[in-house]
Amino acid sequence: MSDGGKRRRAEAGASEIAALIGVDGRLRLRVTPHAKRDRLTVERDAPGGPRLRVWVIAVPEDGKANKAVVKLLAKALGKPKSALTIERGLTSRDKTIHIAGG
Repeated sequence: MSDGGKRRRAEAGASEIAALIGVDGRLRLRVTPHAKRDRLTVERDAPGGPRLRVWVIAVPEDGKANKAVVKLLAKALGKPKSALTIERGLTSRDKTIHIAGG
């Protein structure tokens, strides 16, 4: 059965996400707000190297999607939300997040 040309990606676990975090504690990600459900996957063939793909239900208004990204990622990594800071891309789908102690 064909998947209509769409690639299926498995959900990313904590160890897969941790492997994407640089030695400087930074994580590159691509966000899709207003999705059907919250989920995390690894995009291995992304321009510039592997990055995390994040889908959140929240809409991109008044920082709601950014807050949802931080909450989802903190939960997946088992870290407090305060340990994650969006360094680049507050108004973009492409973001860089710094993870303290990561």
